[in-house]
Amino acid sequence: MPKKVAQVPFIQSLDRGLTILQAVANSKQPVTLGELSELLRVDRSSAFRLAQTLRRRGFLSTPAGRKDYILGSAMWTLSRQYDWSNMLVRVAHQELKSLAQSLNETAHLAIREGKNALFIDSVHARHVIVVAGQTGELVPLYATAHGKALLADLTEDDLRTIFGAEPLQKYTKTTIKTLPALARECIGIRDRGYALDEAEFMEGMRCVAAPIRLNNGMIVGSIGISAPASRFLKEHYPAHSKSVIQCARTIGELLSASEEVAAERSA
Repeated sequence: MPKKVAQVPFIQSLDRGLTILQAVANSKQPVTLGELSELLRVDRSSAFRLAQTLRRRGFLSTPAGRKDYILGSAMWTLSRQYDWSNMLVRVAHQELKSLAQSLNETAHLAIREGKNALFIDSVHARHVIVVAGQTGELVPLYATAHGKALLADLTEDDLRTIFGAEPLQKYTKTTIKTLPALARECIGIRDRGYALDEAEFMEGMRCVAAPIRLNNGMIVGSIGISAPASRFLKEHYPAHSKSVIQCARTIGELLSASEEVAAERSA
């Protein structure tokens, strides 16, 4: 017989309140009371009380002259106060270390910082010649595997919002130069699950990186390895990319910490 997973107790009203916050955060337009009522499968008066409670605490707000809901200032304050990058490093460091050791190549963990990818943790290989990238270094999003992994879900319009209409700076002869080309690359990354850097930022270097996703699909970081092209051959891509994708998936699962996983571990 299949093993029964213990049900984790929860407070329904709190769960509904958090569902409201997620819905409003994921919507590109203000969310109406009717939409919240339908989402929660409760009557409008119950949805109204939940939304007003969140509004009272600053987690929701209503645009001037309107009755629908957007996120409030309390959400912004919490996000600014919490050091997400430090949390990601704590969760991911052991996996990053294992990746570097198993492939014996330098591994980096990165997040998006404006138009750049920011290395927030790294573990170096044991070779005499290693990649020089250090924690705290900023590298261009469009010219690196880490950066392109962070951009994977964006459309050409999204990319234009980030980079504007000006031509992309060329670092090497293989650097992506146009937004349409970058958008096509993003589609490829979504399809195969990883991004490549064929000496696009630094001559003679190769890199493979994968986006780290939460269980809702949101990309929160990227992880990958870099090495001199003389050692990191194209024929290594299949095996190395598989390891990087699995590492990214593991970190995403650790970050998500769904209640099903927690219940199975405690059973």
